[in-house]
This record gives sequence, C-alpha cells and structure tokens, in this order.
Amino acid sequence: MDDINPSTAGQLKAFIERIERLEEEKRTISDDIKEVYSEAKGNGFDAKILRKIVSLRKQDANERREQEEILETYLRALGMEM
Repeated sequence: MDDINPSTAGQLKAFIERIERLEEEKRTISDDIKEVYSEAKGNGFDAKILRKIVSLRKQDANERREQEEILETYLRALGMEM
C-alpha cells in the first residue's frame, strides 16, 4: 500500500483509538461480571450453574428444547438417564 494521505491517516487513528477505548471498556465489564459471580458464590450460589443459566437464557426456546432433547437421547444411549 502506498503512502496514506493525512485525511485517511486521521480516520485510521480515530478507528484505532475507538477500538482501544472499547477494548478497555470490555476488560472493565469482564472484571465486573467476574465480581458479580464471585459475590454470588460468596452467597452460596454455584457460579458454574449461574453461567449455564445465563447461557441458556440467551438461546431461543426452540433451540434450547432441541438441544435438551438431543442431550437426553445421548445420555440414554450411554445409560446415563437423568
């Protein structure tokens, strides 16, 4: 790529700075989430199960039902019925 003109260089710098700010916000939010899980664990909740519930709540109900059916089928096939 040839030399970048000043206008394009300014755009590039702005994009990089925005990305850096967002990455920092993401780290802060990630730390906040870890803190909430730690607090929940301190109150007797199982953080691993809480993570699973959060994951399940993100899924579409039909998708979740389908995955549960497949899981049950696999468990039965392995003799591990719930």
